[in-house]
Amino acid sequence: MYSPPAGGELTDLDYKDLGLKVGLEIHQRLNSHKLFCECPSIMREDEPDSWIKRKLGISYSELGAVDPAAKFESLRRRMFLYGVYYDNTCEVEADESPPYPLNEDALEIALTIALMLKMKPIDEIHVMRKIVVDGSNTTGFQRTALVAIGGKESCIETNWGFVRMATLCLEEESAYIVESRPEIAKYRLDRLGIPLVELATKPDIWHPDQAKEAALKLGRMLRATGRVQRGLGTIRQDINVSIRDGARQEIKGVQDLDLIPEIVRREVQRQITLIKIKDSLISRGIKEEYLRTPIVDVTNALADSKSHLVRKALARGDKVYGMRVVGFSGILGSEIQLGRRFGTELSDYAKVFGGVKGILHGDELPNYGIDEDHVRRVRSELSCEEGDSFILVMGKRKPVELAFGSIRERLKYALKRVPNETRRALLDGNTSFMRPIPGSARMYPETDVLPVKTVPILRRIKYLPPAPEQIVEKLVERYNLTEDLAWELFDEDKVALFERISKYNVPTRFLASMLISVIRSLKRDEEPIEKLKEDNFIEIAKLLGEGRLAKEAVPEVLRAIAKGEYTSAEYYVKDHQISMEKLDSIIKEILIRKSEIIRERGERSFGMIMGEVMKEVRGKIDGAIVSRRVKRKLEEFLQAS
Repeated sequence: MYSPPAGGELTDLDYKDLGLKVGLEIHQRLNSHKLFCECPSIMREDEPDSWIKRKLGISYSELGAVDPAAKFESLRRRMFLYGVYYDNTCEVEADESPPYPLNEDALEIALTIALMLKMKPIDEIHVMRKIVVDGSNTTGFQRTALVAIGGKESCIETNWGFVRMATLCLEEESAYIVESRPEIAKYRLDRLGIPLVELATKPDIWHPDQAKEAALKLGRMLRATGRVQRGLGTIRQDINVSIRDGARQEIKGVQDLDLIPEIVRREVQRQITLIKIKDSLISRGIKEEYLRTPIVDVTNALADSKSHLVRKALARGDKVYGMRVVGFSGILGSEIQLGRRFGTELSDYAKVFGGVKGILHGDELPNYGIDEDHVRRVRSELSCEEGDSFILVMGKRKPVELAFGSIRERLKYALKRVPNETRRALLDGNTSFMRPIPGSARMYPETDVLPVKTVPILRRIKYLPPAPEQIVEKLVERYNLTEDLAWELFDEDKVALFERISKYNVPTRFLASMLISVIRSLKRDEEPIEKLKEDNFIEIAKLLGEGRLAKEAVPEVLRAIAKGEYTSAEYYVKDHQISMEKLDSIIKEILIRKSEIIRERGERSFGMIMGEVMKEVRGKIDGAIVSRRVKRKLEEFLQAS
């Protein structure tokens, strides 16, 4: 029985020796109106005003070829529903009107980014159509334009070496998916058409941690322009990963930078294991023709099973179908990534192509309430011999046939090579199959948008924004911040706000910590921090500078405003601040209560008295004011004693 290494055994690898190659594609939304109309680039949360229905078909390229990804989607024959809004979508998004001319403001931003990265702008921008028939665009294609290409100097430095830039494109964002089922998918059109820059690197990255560092540096460069959107989903990374004897995998939709190294490591693990599986199958003498076994109805063999899965399927009128897999015993249960087995890969194909809920296979049974006796019956129905395995799929005949067809094709690849795929990043660092990787037949010229010469737009760019390192250096020198704190301000897009509130008489490190650490703490507590506005922080800084608000109270003030308990910090202060008379009264009471210790220790009792007073007034008045008042009252008490 074949047993590949478990996930933990593949952590200490020589990535150079494996021939690891990683390329990044950074997608960043720009802060401008939509790319081919005047609609605002605003994401919505409310229900669309109305829905339109579409069905997309496949088209041939200019050379008569069909893109494999497009062919794959056409086989699914899905219906698409698109939600429209009356105030930030129009006929262009609905594909009821030709596109407007290319948004030159967005092009100027893209060219600025290209110059910052020392890339060479294209003399004349030509918009292309990229075939996309998964429903994410009403037209069946995405409009994209090459803006700049990399040169000798257009690279970024990492701890593992230089990473060269390949291309910079300007393209439209896809529609926002609301729901996806085998027969129908629903999208909102508020996101469709928002301008994106796509930064692609060459496959110079050879270490998982280098991929994260490169993505971080490119993301910082984009933010340094001050003209990109911020927030969840506004930037995402696609990662192209391959190893020697493996295949290029395009891993889509990575939003968490910290997850990038783990995704790369687990993809390396997956490809190594798939190569070992291929070698094992070849050594067993398994041939492609062995996989032409028929699909058999095995419902009767499981009709009296106590399995909840089987009983539920039969109750809804489904049947159980099986297929013998010659010579694959032990292979389907092989772990290819931590927590994912080769059978899971086959299940992904079945779900995507057939719309079924998944598969069961011989390497994991008996299980799920299916006992050994029922397994023997199934193996008998399918004519399985020693060394064979089998696959079960529950559902209606047509989707089951589609599912088994895709499974059979994937099994054939197992005998030949690792297939090129587009895969979805999962939250644990693993990936799952989405669709075949697109080919060269995917692109063709856009005939509805005129070319745009770049020279006039380049003349508008009078100066380039400072590099991220220059911004951080300025924060460290001017405001006496640590470098780590300065980078956090930059990464959280809080530099401008910090500089606005730094004019008040408050220690700058405390202000920076308020914008970073305090907000992070409130976020961990799941407080609605999105309700906090810049004016709230400005008001708090002003109150701190006037001594009317204690530093210790800042977290609670922000929490109360976020919860809607107060509309401003001023109102919070009025409800919680104590008067000087009340403070003096508290100090006097404590001095009397601790009089014996005070007479014994003298001025050395200051710390003790200060601590007792702060227990009563913490968060209600600035600690510096309390300190001065305690010191004065202690001196008066000692003089009078």
